[in-house]
Amino acid sequence: MTTDRITVYAAGSLRVVLPAVAAAFTAATGIAVDTRYGPAGLLRERIEAGDRPDLFLSADLGHPARLAAAGLAGPPVLFARNAMVALAHRRAGVAGSADLLDRMLDPAIRLGTSTPLKDPSGDYAWAIFRRADRLRPGAFETLDAKALKLVGGSEPPPDAPVTAPYSPIAKALAEGEADIFLGYATGLRPLAAGHADLAVIDLPAELTVGPEYGLALLAGGSPDAARFALFLLSLDGQMLLRQAGFAAVALPAEG
Repeated sequence: MTTDRITVYAAGSLRVVLPAVAAAFTAATGIAVDTRYGPAGLLRERIEAGDRPDLFLSADLGHPARLAAAGLAGPPVLFARNAMVALAHRRAGVAGSADLLDRMLDPAIRLGTSTPLKDPSGDYAWAIFRRADRLRPGAFETLDAKALKLVGGSEPPPDAPVTAPYSPIAKALAEGEADIFLGYATGLRPLAAGHADLAVIDLPAELTVGPEYGLALLAGGSPDAARFALFLLSLDGQMLLRQAGFAAVALPAEG
């Protein structure tokens, strides 16, 4: 076994599952994995500014594709999918998916999102707004104007706990700063499970978008990063992703 190390920049929504994947990889290969988490857009900006991790794991395909186009990385590869959902406080009065858009458009309802351009979760939220506009002309303008960018504008500190990206969301919903928050199912479902006043609402089919997670090997990076990328796509890596609530793209469909 080797004592080599690789550095991985990873989307914050992978903070729950990636330590388990890295531990399994290290146990199998002896290669240690150092990780830095943050909104994928900010991590991409760091790489463009000169940071040189070995592997980039993004919550979308666009940021790694931009690095590839600049010659800083290889082509992006899809390795997992997530789902966008709404986390609603009881006071929002959301009965279910069918009336979610009505409640989001209600002037009295405060709507929280992540930060677009910096964080793919915010980009996916704005894609939902665009889909809403097809159903209700003018909806995009309303939702764009009222959305509160509560998270995703900055990186968490390196020693932040696993729940770090979601603590501000829970606080905002509890204190009434927001009534509904749009975000990733993998983070919001566990958050709702720990708060009696919160419920996860699935998006209706006509509002459903992404999310698709892409990996890219950085130019000049360690060859061992390719081994980790393959491990992510292996049966073991994909099973760990599935257990954390992601849709694994390289496993047979669950029957």
